[in-house]
Amino acid sequence: MASVGLRGWALCTATLLNSAFVFISGADFIRFISFRTINHNITGDTTICRDSTPWLVAVQDSSVLGSLFVDLGLLALFIVQHSLLAWSPVKQALQSVLGSLNRTAYCFTTALALQILMRYWQPVTGAPCLWSVRQPPWSIWFPLLCFSLHFLCWAIVCSILMIFDYPELFGIKQVYYSCLGLGDPLSHKSPRAQRLLSHLRHPVCLELGVVLWLLPAMSLDRLLLAGTLSAYLALAHSLDKQDLAYLCVKHNHKLQLFADTSDHKEE
Repeated sequence: MASVGLRGWALCTATLLNSAFVFISGADFIRFISFRTINHNITGDTTICRDSTPWLVAVQDSSVLGSLFVDLGLLALFIVQHSLLAWSPVKQALQSVLGSLNRTAYCFTTALALQILMRYWQPVTGAPCLWSVRQPPWSIWFPLLCFSLHFLCWAIVCSILMIFDYPELFGIKQVYYSCLGLGDPLSHKSPRAQRLLSHLRHPVCLELGVVLWLLPAMSLDRLLLAGTLSAYLALAHSLDKQDLAYLCVKHNHKLQLFADTSDHKEE
């Protein structure tokens, strides 16, 4: 029993440390994908684009092409990691080796891939912007509007993650259930819920689409980032009518619960 207890404590410690790393990486990603770009547009401390350079010259510039090549490689690294480890044969093989730490390992490698992408991302400053809002008063008001909408979208993303059982998403619940001998948390969900979760890999596509594309200035490297991640999100989306019907039922059930709670308070 002592060895089982020590093993359980070790698994829990590893999972909690990993969750902290994932949380920090998520915060870094929000800063990288949203607020850093908007802040540069408001303050003007960093040159995002060079509008005086013709497009024909920019696309032949070796520094521009080199930066885009590095960025494309970083995106490929993230997409391969995120897809390969979620592929059923690989997932089952890792499950047989890692057991309850499988989800923890997936989250760790995802966060690590994001950290590498953010650390080595190469801004393309030698090419013109696709668009840039620089005429007053919109040069001030539009970045503030983007900041507000980005903040709202990230607040919705965090709320959805809370609703979608973030301890299970981060791998904490899998380790906790394993220590208690309860098996896989997914096995305790209904078949319709299991089916939905197998299809709903990215429940925040709309919000991510907004933060990827709604910017005061669209540089060439940001176009590559937004286009690649948008295509990846679209291809990974596989919800169907049965999933939609299940979501509607659950939504109506939640609304009914809130209505019943309000009625009891009034009484």
